[in-house]
Amino acid sequence: MLSSLFPGKSHREIAHQILNIFMIVTSAFMSWKALSVITNSESPIVVVLSESMEPAFHRGDLLFLTLPKQEPFVVGDIVVYKIKGQDIPIVHRVLKIHKENGEDFILTKGDNNSVDDRALYNKDQLWIKKSDIIGKVKGFLPYIGYVTIVMSDYPKLKYAVLALLIILMFFEKEEN
Repeated sequence: MLSSLFPGKSHREIAHQILNIFMIVTSAFMSWKALSVITNSESPIVVVLSESMEPAFHRGDLLFLTLPKQEPFVVGDIVVYKIKGQDIPIVHRVLKIHKENGEDFILTKGDNNSVDDRALYNKDQLWIKKSDIIGKVKGFLPYIGYVTIVMSDYPKLKYAVLALLIILMFFEKEEN
């Protein structure tokens, strides 16, 4: 059946191409997990989705995160955090740190925003905790993340590009 879809290819060549696709997907997954372990962050790479951190970061910038266990957060750090019940992480700067009973409570604010983030937090939440933080920004590549923004904004384009890549892999000529 598969050989009728790809004339001129043997079953062995088709199986080889399918295994290549599987290897690429699993290698990407393993690399992501290894990077997560090395950086101690569930999401070691994120894309800036809004203009709230301009001029420091722009929409589409790719950020590299770490979450050092022993390194405390200080005012001025740029952190990425998630609010419980919301899917999209937020990239903002630490504005204030309040210590209570040995625990740090953190208030954040976007550089381009006129007020702090309390309106973004859950109802009756005035601070975020260290457990809400995904990572601290350690580096970035400008505008590289626009690819993911475009793919999210136009899902049909994402599937078209993915299909094209798979088709190109199947028709790739291997040289011995």
